[in-house]
Amino acid sequence: MRTRRMQAGRSARWRCAAVVVAAGMIVAGCGGSDEFAAGLSDAIGSTSDVNPKSVDELREGGNLRLATTSYPANWNTLSNDGNDAEIAEIMRPMMPRSFEIDAAGQLSVDTNYFTDVALTGSDPMQVTYSINPSAVWSDGSPITWEDIAAQANALSGRDKRYLIAITNGFEFVEKVARGIDDRQAILTFSTPFADWRGQFAGNSTLYPKSVTSTPEAFNTSLVDAISLTAGPFIITNTDRSQGRIVLGRNPKWWGAKPVLDTITYSVLDRTSWVQALQNNELDLAQLATIDDVKTVSGTENLIIRRAPGNRWRHITFNGAAGSILADPAVRVAISKAIDRQGIVSAIQNGLVESPRPLNNHVFLQGQKGYQDNSLGYDPVAASRELDALGWVRTGDSRTKDGRKLVIRDVMYNDPTWVQIAQIIQQNLATIGVELTIDTKPATGYFTDVIQPGDFDAAQFTFQGDPFPLASLRQIYYYDPNDLQGNFGRIGSPELNALIERTLTELDPQKSTELANQVDRKVFEEGHSLPLMQSDGSFGARTTLANIGSPGLATYDYTKIGFAK
Repeated sequence: MRTRRMQAGRSARWRCAAVVVAAGMIVAGCGGSDEFAAGLSDAIGSTSDVNPKSVDELREGGNLRLATTSYPANWNTLSNDGNDAEIAEIMRPMMPRSFEIDAAGQLSVDTNYFTDVALTGSDPMQVTYSINPSAVWSDGSPITWEDIAAQANALSGRDKRYLIAITNGFEFVEKVARGIDDRQAILTFSTPFADWRGQFAGNSTLYPKSVTSTPEAFNTSLVDAISLTAGPFIITNTDRSQGRIVLGRNPKWWGAKPVLDTITYSVLDRTSWVQALQNNELDLAQLATIDDVKTVSGTENLIIRRAPGNRWRHITFNGAAGSILADPAVRVAISKAIDRQGIVSAIQNGLVESPRPLNNHVFLQGQKGYQDNSLGYDPVAASRELDALGWVRTGDSRTKDGRKLVIRDVMYNDPTWVQIAQIIQQNLATIGVELTIDTKPATGYFTDVIQPGDFDAAQFTFQGDPFPLASLRQIYYYDPNDLQGNFGRIGSPELNALIERTLTELDPQKSTELANQVDRKVFEEGHSLPLMQSDGSFGARTTLANIGSPGLATYDYTKIGFAK
């Protein structure tokens, strides 16, 4: 599932998105090449940088201090309001997932929760989940097939009262039946679904049936607090006014005992994270700029952890009827006038060795299937196309039917996003298009601004996982009665049909080819414009182990701790 990120990655899938929302922040570095960037690519590969150590090398207990930019709007990450990568990160030590993922994106069943997850039928397609007999929710009640069935129904999209962020392939699940006992669920599909392994993995998670069994519970029961969880940690204290969330060991946990006593999340503005690291108030934080990297590198007891990241910045356009960018031809022309290489060079100079734009909505650089499907940078063609569309240029502006071509670009109030907007502003000025910069606070950014479509262009970051296909429907499929993550309200019957073909193609090579056709069509419809991948820089305590810059890998929260 693709998640949205707002700050240094707030934002959806590993090419792309879920939406869990993340908006990224990075301030441009100065100068040319830098020793910090030597040998560091932005291409996803097979690496992570987490300071791996055995549990025997770690001291018992301790408190891991992390930061988040805002308090959760909804603890249900499957809902549109909770589909935020920062919320998902807080939830990961507490919720079940079907697979663990290594740095290369390879999967293995998470045996804490499932003894087996397997494709057990082809006509019709069936997937069988065998639940670990020891797995229980935090109140001691067993995790059963009914939890899986309730979530499958909620995410199917058949009941529009569920305000879901993504169907995640459950639109293709015809039924969920009890297996040999209550600890086994058999999913029967009405049509094949290529990314079936990601339905309870990656940025997705399993919630108890008490959350997913009714629309009211799904939409509102976790707005104020999380109820049942099932991980090595549980919520032990929250304070919305103080911006603090504390996780402690789960007394009902059946797996390996966690090394840490507690994990504390503090709500802090992104611009204060590095100072908090320096002041020994945080143990780990994502870094946004080359200056951040230099500061951390020069601070005693701190170290840089870096592996190519799976977050990427982009611009979403608003194509709703009546909007200034309702015409796809105008959106395409605007896209061609934006110098993405110039943006990437300004923002990532010194952070990666050879900064380059991301040219695909589906696959990341370095991922199998990645290819350049973009329309290219061509301001001359952009100007010519706007002329042909009747947008007459007079001096520094264009008008048509008495309306001026002015685009309101909305973003989280962060220096990097503003800098990106200023570059775009300069780009568009050369073709007679005005851009106004409209910054917003973190609180309510998605619920009050992005979801209602209160923008002409919007900037935020997607965070992904190794299951890219389900997000095709989430982000790029257009159903006016079920927008999910298509905040720009852009699409076509042709694109919808191509997405359906891609999702139901089980041959990996063919599905990859179809996914690239989807990507090209997304560019051609002027849906959105990818900018760049994250460089994956984190600042960490030198003693902190088994956590850092993960690449595609998932963390084992029972093994995170501090070296003796």
